[in-house]
Amino acid sequence: MRLQLASPSDHPLIATLPFDQALTDWDLPQMHGVLGLHRHVVRLIELGDVSYVIKELPNHLVEREYRLLRELDDAGLPTAEVVAAVTGKPNSSDGMLVTKHLDYSIPYRTLLSGRGLTIPYLGERVLDALVGLLVRLHLAGFFWGDCSLSNTLFRRDAGALSAYVIDMETGERYPQLSEGQRRYDLQIATEHVAGGLLDLQMGKQLAADIDPWEVSLQIEDRYNGLWAELTEPADFVPGETFRIEQRLQRLHDLGFDVEEMDIVGDPNSGHMRYIPRVVEHGYHRLRLKNVTGLETTENQARRLLNDIRAFGAELQQQRSATSAITGVTFRQLPENVIAVRWLDQRFEPLMAQVPESMFNKLEAAEIYHQLLEHRWYLSEAGATDVSLDQALASYLDNVLVDAPDEIVAVNNNNNNND
Repeated sequence: MRLQLASPSDHPLIATLPFDQALTDWDLPQMHGVLGLHRHVVRLIELGDVSYVIKELPNHLVEREYRLLRELDDAGLPTAEVVAAVTGKPNSSDGMLVTKHLDYSIPYRTLLSGRGLTIPYLGERVLDALVGLLVRLHLAGFFWGDCSLSNTLFRRDAGALSAYVIDMETGERYPQLSEGQRRYDLQIATEHVAGGLLDLQMGKQLAADIDPWEVSLQIEDRYNGLWAELTEPADFVPGETFRIEQRLQRLHDLGFDVEEMDIVGDPNSGHMRYIPRVVEHGYHRLRLKNVTGLETTENQARRLLNDIRAFGAELQQQRSATSAITGVTFRQLPENVIAVRWLDQRFEPLMAQVPESMFNKLEAAEIYHQLLEHRWYLSEAGATDVSLDQALASYLDNVLVDAPDEIVAVNNNNNNND
């Protein structure tokens, strides 16, 4: 039997599991089923303060998925962290794949039923997240081959959703995908999403305002629009360089950054053509991490960066008022200094007031985003500015206290998950 560990020092307890036994025979404390329908036996187990998902499947699929999940992670794409692969078990053609549970993730069955969740326009949010994920995979040369709601997990992302790959059994990576490969993967995604939504609808588990056909038929149009925005060249004439800035701003708004751009002139027409070459997702997330060290999703990062800018404006007003009194001129504070002060004077003090148990409901960045939203609603309702401390007290007592725990989604009845 062969056990491959991706980061053994980070997951020392994995090697103690009884991998020589079939997963259905495991009888361990803190072991649960996993929500949803699965082609293979899947279990969730808590070891120390970390939760892991263990899946039993044929050896060749274990090896393929172990390799591809590591490649996805190396490419910076959103996926579950792969921890271990077990192959070559005596008297068995099946092995096991171990991944770290993606905390605060929401299975699509829970999400689309709308149970206890306050995310508006669920169908559109899920669609945007899934399409964005598929485009990012294709840009990096990954053919998914099995894009579906079942093979994706979703996390809250400042009012939107972020999608994560959790299953790559049928995937493969190429230097670049052909048009035919992309179209085939898109067709698979459309069919599988329609099937998943219809299955929920037949089981009376789908939110009433979500139409399976309407949602699934939007996938191709949304994919084409995003792909074109990210990859298609565009023409401009000398003197219209502002069009490049507009294109870059649209890409930044989508969370993408262009690391390289070719600008080619046509001597006959006098036109110029600019071609984005390398497009990376996570523009705001990376900026926020660089100035604060916070790990967030893309939309959370955009929201927090906006709050940092507002905080910086408040600081500048205070410094200007002090300057008017003292006659001392203060230089403009750089972004990284403002960000550190925001972290020390605003973000961390507010998060310190949140009871530790409530971080099982939402991660800190999402709590902060919802707090800003709650303060806005309170200010609008009262026609007056509400402080963050006042808003936090109201948010904890009236919103977060009744929210479900989202850090781990499990099903304690193992028999329902085979």
